[in-house]
Amino acid sequence: MSSFLLYFLYILFGVISGVIGGLGMGGGTILIPLLTIFLKMGQKYSQAINLLSFIIMASIVLFLHYKNGYLKLEKIWIIIFSGIIFSILGAFIAAIVPTQTLRIAFGVFLCLLSIVSFIKLLKQSHWLFFLWLKKIFLLWYKKVFTLY
Repeated sequence: MSSFLLYFLYILFGVISGVIGGLGMGGGTILIPLLTIFLKMGQKYSQAINLLSFIIMASIVLFLHYKNGYLKLEKIWIIIFSGIIFSILGAFIAAIVPTQTLRIAFGVFLCLLSIVSFIKLLKQSHWLFFLWLKKIFLLWYKKVFTLY
């Protein structure tokens, strides 16, 4: 891979994970797969890059959310405290678990997250889903019965 393409992908992946992270959906959810799949980086190396970029991006976004009144500090201390404790535990676990196992676990997590998100979307907007299904059915119906 050429240096130009490599730097272009670094910038592109930074933009994508920054936008996703800025929306509060977790930039690492997309950054880690991008780094491991397209740049062939190891899982643990990708996770380390994600954590470093997360610290910087989260600090800026956190300030903006606080400034806009979206952050109520009195309600989040228990989440912060438990997050610190268990992130230390997670770092120890990640150090001893084989890379392939981490990749599989992360992939399963993303699949489950996608399924749950899709189900919630269907429950919230089931009528849109049925309109979409109707449209697909009508397209299929026209295609099948115009052959005869």
